[in-house]
Amino acid sequence: MADKPVRADKATAVAELTDQFRNSKAAVLTEYRGLTVAQLTELRRSLGKETTYSVSKNTLAKRAATEAGIEGLDALFTGPTALAFVAGDPVEAAKGLRAFAKAHPAMVIKGGVFEGKAITAAEVNKIADLESREVLLAKLAGAMKGNLTKAAGLFQAPLSQVARLAAALQDKKSAEGSAEG
Repeated sequence: MADKPVRADKATAVAELTDQFRNSKAAVLTEYRGLTVAQLTELRRSLGKETTYSVSKNTLAKRAATEAGIEGLDALFTGPTALAFVAGDPVEAAKGLRAFAKAHPAMVIKGGVFEGKAITAAEVNKIADLESREVLLAKLAGAMKGNLTKAAGLFQAPLSQVARLAAALQDKKSAEGSAEG
């Protein structure tokens, strides 16, 4: 396949796809057979601005994935293939694709790429099961705040104990002083 001369327009397409594979946080390969243009447009809108969804020729996409250093996708490049390149949150994109696939059974998630490694369709669904980055960060911040509050209480406890001890000693001395006098 590498021995065949590549036309200039195909070389440009491969270069663009290679850049998208390299620069995206994730990519999801889908089969779109049976979907209308209106449904594909609806999917593109639902994925938002940080995810691009486009139909690609299997041979060009396969070559681009290889040039980007991604292995293990060759078996997925069969039938009509469309690629969703995710520049934003991969969890949100995976959730959007899974929801669309549930509403439109004609679309099938084949697999994808996450952090430069090939993943299966089941792994794409696992990513979709995760909470969004913002939710996870909020939970982490809440846990850290709770731990900091506990730490502050622990650091203040010895000081308040010393203060109570000093007050008790003072009370004891004044009680002894008034008992003697």
